[in-house]
Amino acid sequence: MSTAEASQHAEPDPRRWKALAVTLTAGFMVLLDVSIVNVALPSMQRDLGASAGGMQWVVSGYALTFGLVLVAGGRLGDALGRRRMFLFALTGFVLTSALAGAAPTEVLLILARLLQGVAGGLLTPQNTGLIQELFAGPERGRAFGMFGATVGLSTAIGPVLGGVILAAFGDPEGWRWVFFVNIPIGALALVLAAKLLPKSPRRVRGLKSELDFVGALLLGLAVAGVLFPVMEAEQGGLGTLWWMFPVAVVLGVLFVWWERRLVRLERAPLLDVRLFTTVRGFTSGATLGSVYFCAFTGIWLVFAMFFQQGLGYTPLESGLAVTPFAVGSAVSSVVAGRLVERWGRRLTVTGLSMVVLGMLGSGAAVLLFPAHAGLAVALPLLVGGLGGGMVISPNTTLTLECVPTRMAGVAGGALQTGQRIGTAIGTAMLASIFHAVVTGSGKDYPVALAVSMGCAAGLTAVALGLGVFELRRRRVAVGEKPSVFVDSPSG
Repeated sequence: MSTAEASQHAEPDPRRWKALAVTLTAGFMVLLDVSIVNVALPSMQRDLGASAGGMQWVVSGYALTFGLVLVAGGRLGDALGRRRMFLFALTGFVLTSALAGAAPTEVLLILARLLQGVAGGLLTPQNTGLIQELFAGPERGRAFGMFGATVGLSTAIGPVLGGVILAAFGDPEGWRWVFFVNIPIGALALVLAAKLLPKSPRRVRGLKSELDFVGALLLGLAVAGVLFPVMEAEQGGLGTLWWMFPVAVVLGVLFVWWERRLVRLERAPLLDVRLFTTVRGFTSGATLGSVYFCAFTGIWLVFAMFFQQGLGYTPLESGLAVTPFAVGSAVSSVVAGRLVERWGRRLTVTGLSMVVLGMLGSGAAVLLFPAHAGLAVALPLLVGGLGGGMVISPNTTLTLECVPTRMAGVAGGALQTGQRIGTAIGTAMLASIFHAVVTGSGKDYPVALAVSMGCAAGLTAVALGLGVFELRRRRVAVGEKPSVFVDSPSG
């Protein structure tokens, strides 16, 4: 039995809730930087004299490197210790935030964002790993509930905070404080994390024997092959870079073959692919999460374009208009975390149904009350947010419940990699649909929003179907023993 797993049977760490608060604060900051930058792009472009393509890379570059290193970051946390990796990654995130805020040119800003994405991707899987390590039983569900609230709130509230910061510091350089605000928060989190997180055990084996460099390269290239053309969609990336998709498939097959080979040789893989075949609920939960993120994360960009381009809202007003979703998600995530052990998949099925209703209701409200769209969407977004909070945290808990603690980091990284891919695809797809309808309808923005919400609801309905299937499968499996994962040198 590994040190981490043995700790499950020992007395719980009395500082675990304080430690969780610190790690979730850092995680909130990292995930916030995915969306908060969007509202500052016009100010950045004016101040730096940057190109539209360069500004696209300020956003997509962070998302790209963030997604590339999630699995590797989880594996490093499992192998080297999650406290060690958390402190290292958080230090890197603070430093790169300072570099981004001080960047004098477009090129340096893009470079800083690429490095910031690496730091964020290394830090994020440590959160799920630490929750698996520090909590057990009903407490783990509550902890994942708080984690889900953090994910949902950071995704939805980014435009609001970005608008507040820009309004407070103004042009021409107010955008820099979107990055500088991370420095004091990150520095305080570093001090508290060093004090509160449990010390990492000393490594038995050498670093080289614990890391799978070939697997990391193959997986990184495969993920890049999917993300890069999607992120370049607005610049014609899907038309010119389509060949990267089949290359990514080939690299993915090679990655699976390589990881299985390492398991047969009793060596440490980057990602033990038996997670997807022998750990009950992992594959279905990861797939559901990826489809859901594909459906809901893109709606924030669509709402921003609708309110700002169609109705002339300021970035702050646009962000405030979608706040009901964030409020509903934050509240229900915490409640759902307490109920997940009793309700299980029924929570996610209920939540997904509410999200579908919220999306369809938002589209209908805008068509019926176009002159008062900001108020009209408040109730549907609140319903969708309450449902969304029942999806993210329970799905994370249920997906990881049978994963061995020693593999919690890499499993969390794999789960979140799927979510990042879903986010990239969904955002590009919904933005393209919105632009196409605006152009084809003679700039009828309410119709464009309604069509986009209908497409998002359709994708969410696919996730709902997966949830219903998993719910029925679990009912059939009642009374069976959870999957037992055979030990391998995975950390």
